[in-house]
Amino acid sequence: MIHWRHRHRMHPRPEALVVETANRIRAHVLEENGRGDIIRTGLKDGSFGDLYHHLMTMTWTAFFWSSLMLYLVINIGFAALYYVIPNSVSGVPHGDFLDDVFFSVQTISTVGYGTMAPVGRLTNTIVSFEVLAGMMLNALATGLVFARFSRPRARILFSHVAVVSYDDLIPTLTIRIANRRRTLILSANVEMTLTRLMPDDHGRLVRRFDRLTLIQSHVPIFRISLNATHMIDETSPLYGLSADTLIDQNAEIIITMDGTDEISSQTLFARHAYEIGHVKHGYRFSDMIHHRPDGRVEVDFTRFHTTEHGDHEPIDPSTAHERHHHHV
Repeated sequence: MIHWRHRHRMHPRPEALVVETANRIRAHVLEENGRGDIIRTGLKDGSFGDLYHHLMTMTWTAFFWSSLMLYLVINIGFAALYYVIPNSVSGVPHGDFLDDVFFSVQTISTVGYGTMAPVGRLTNTIVSFEVLAGMMLNALATGLVFARFSRPRARILFSHVAVVSYDDLIPTLTIRIANRRRTLILSANVEMTLTRLMPDDHGRLVRRFDRLTLIQSHVPIFRISLNATHMIDETSPLYGLSADTLIDQNAEIIITMDGTDEISSQTLFARHAYEIGHVKHGYRFSDMIHHRPDGRVEVDFTRFHTTEHGDHEPIDPSTAHERHHHHV
């Protein structure tokens, strides 16, 4: 029987070796951006090996300060070239480095106010290269900012916990999902997976993925909310497993969702992972959709994560199938 109550063990179990090894590689399968719990070694390419992806995935704060530092470095570098050439810029006294920086800023942005101008072929050559660099940088910066703003983001909300309900003859595992946008998500597909660390034939731990079949995995139109529900019958990978076994196996439940945004026609993708300690046994989600007297539908998102006790007692999965046929 599945007991989804999370508890801390005070003494090591017989599978201590497996548990100890699993704890050493405790990082979640779904690594969030900015997480530092996975250290990758042996790769030759760093951030500059995939610079575009690095610039796209960094935070807006890091992107702003990185862009500002690059802008300052380039302008100071060109200003240093103007500074070492005597009388290279008209209207700028020799030895005034700050005015050389301002001239570089005006040159790289192709502004030019008419008070400062390059003098001599050498200075004009440097100015030509700086204008070229400025056009390239402006094009790249514009493209990056637009790409970051236009990147599709699924405003999908997943419940903080998953629940195992015994209201039906067969236990069900349910995760609640909501669409936080007012627009529709078309052709939404939901997939739930159980992942565990299990020893192979040679005793080495490998990550195993078992699909948890959902009662309804495809929704033509996703407007407000839906429940991703898996029946824990004798065909389920969860059938007959205890919480202790799942904890020892470093088990997690992964849920993914993809669909098409109605307005932009872009493909959206969202995912979430639940540790066994985030699965509540004998609960169900509270109702969040109510019909008002005026005929309108009210969606109370303050109750989205709220759960309540089920009406029925837990059923032994080993007899649930027999009971189901008896009642049918």
